[in-house]
Amino acid sequence: MNAGNDNTLLQVNDLVMHFPIFRGVIQRQVGAVRAVDGVSFDIRRGETLGLVGESGCGKSTTGRAILQLYRPTSGAVHFEGVDLVHLKGEELRRMRRKMQMIFQDPYASLNPRMTIADIVGEPLIVHNVATGREVEERVQHLLELVNLNPSFASRYPHEFSGGQRQRIGVARALALQPSFIICDEPISALDVSIQAQVINLLEELQDEFNLTYLFIAHDLSVVRHISDRVAVMYLGVIVELADRDDLYLNPLHPYTQALLSAVPIPDPIADAKRQRIILKGDVPSPVNPPSGCRFRTRCPIAESICAEARPEFREVKPGHFVACHLVK
Repeated sequence: MNAGNDNTLLQVNDLVMHFPIFRGVIQRQVGAVRAVDGVSFDIRRGETLGLVGESGCGKSTTGRAILQLYRPTSGAVHFEGVDLVHLKGEELRRMRRKMQMIFQDPYASLNPRMTIADIVGEPLIVHNVATGREVEERVQHLLELVNLNPSFASRYPHEFSGGQRQRIGVARALALQPSFIICDEPISALDVSIQAQVINLLEELQDEFNLTYLFIAHDLSVVRHISDRVAVMYLGVIVELADRDDLYLNPLHPYTQALLSAVPIPDPIADAKRQRIILKGDVPSPVNPPSGCRFRTRCPIAESICAEARPEFREVKPGHFVACHLVK
């Protein structure tokens, strides 16, 4: 997938993140939660890749494993040609300046005992980028960038609304002038009226600073609006990846088709005519996922081969990748 392309900023190859399960007095490992189980994709400079799927499918874990907040069980994460998985200490710290994360919960991701100036300025101090008066000036500039009054710098997080707190989180992510930002469901905890403001802010900042985003979400309408390409995840694996319009207009994987059939359409006549796909059963446990295709236990078109072999994640037409035995 675009291997060796100079325009590729991030390349993830067969990323695996298993969390061991221990039991008993001597804490013997009895299994593992297969949160991410062989994920591969790349992101080009300046683009937004949307990562969608149901809650618990491994989206956020993928993001954290890319940034090495979780150390992956196996696989490779190449950022600007450097494999982050093998970096430690000061080398990893230097690379982290170029990669940041905007967290899902603006109420939990800001330290309530720190002022906004301390929160936004902390990355500058930790990475020895600025000191003293320079930090203050940089913090004020960052607050202006996210449309907050610089005089708010002396206040504490509890004095702000959810939307304002998320803007503070965006300002903190921008402090070190990164080239890549993982947006981990940055609007899911916000009111609908505020969501559009934050999305517009992210798009404006991307245009101004040529940022590259991995945008994690479960709201398919928002993902279509902000993303250039979209990857669909189910139970730890990516089942489909394509350009935004191609995926939404011509979904090939049965799971993607089911997801998109549930997205509301503003035209009531068109909405009444379309066929909804209702999936049966629950998502299997990542501790003991199904053999072969992960989706086969809920798939309306599953055949015997789906239980026997894991489908290859292959390119079925230019730029459109699918993991399904039955898609030709």
